[in-house]
Amino acid sequence: MTAQIIDGKAFAATVREKVATHVARIKEAQGITPGLAVVLVGEDPASQVYVRNKGKQTVEVGMNSIEHKLDADTSEETLLALIDDLNKDAGVHGILVQLPLPDHLDEDLVINAIDPAKDVDGFHISNVGLLGTGQKSMVPCTPLGCLMMLRDHHGSLSGLNAVVIGRSNIVGKPMAQLLLGDSCTVTIAHSRTKDLPDVVRGADIVVAAVGRPEMVPGDWIKPGATVIDVGINRIDAPEKGDGKTRLVGDCHFDSCAEVAGAITPVPGGVGPMTIACLLANTVTACCRANGLAEPDGLTA
Repeated sequence: MTAQIIDGKAFAATVREKVATHVARIKEAQGITPGLAVVLVGEDPASQVYVRNKGKQTVEVGMNSIEHKLDADTSEETLLALIDDLNKDAGVHGILVQLPLPDHLDEDLVINAIDPAKDVDGFHISNVGLLGTGQKSMVPCTPLGCLMMLRDHHGSLSGLNAVVIGRSNIVGKPMAQLLLGDSCTVTIAHSRTKDLPDVVRGADIVVAAVGRPEMVPGDWIKPGATVIDVGINRIDAPEKGDGKTRLVGDCHFDSCAEVAGAITPVPGGVGPMTIACLLANTVTACCRANGLAEPDGLTA
């Protein structure tokens, strides 16, 4: 293995330390405590774990954590009324509605009911438009985390060729916009891209966010390229015993690590950055709402 391992767990810890420092500064100077409200509808086990981790880390950095857990059969009217209340609550600076929602609820309608200034997920159509036109916006957490790690590794990204594999609204598209904003030459590739291996081979930066386990092999990677693997896929692991599984990314780690200059592992790469950037977005939203200086190094 020749590639440098980009340790997302350690990097996320550094981000949380920066958030905690800025939160303490705001509390002391302004008497304001940033607040993050998370809304969970239903009892999806993965969502419950995620929400619990968000709440724990929010408190650890000194912010207020507000959780609203609603029954799976909660009506759209009730959910929208709650969001309206949170929009009006001056003590709430960030609002996150945990996805996925139960089938009877319209995700787009719910997301776009959130005040864009409090949309710390960065999914509101206004924030999507602001990001796409290079204006100040709330940025989706996972792409923001990827950008932070790339900036830390490379310094300047200007002029580098970047290929984003995947075109989702949550990762692929905003990732491409962020890389453009840092003056990369960006290609968005996907499962229907012609000659995909050759497209990827031209990249100085590869961001894999397609949701297919180990889709990208090492012989697709340009020697010395930086590989950011966003994928989190659970596959069978018979070597561990019957019924056992393990997590892998969208890249075949061992073969890619033999060629790349740097690579994020799965787990322990991009994943830990998502909640860290959620906390960063919340303190940024608080600063913007109160006309305060935004924290250095925590925004796009």
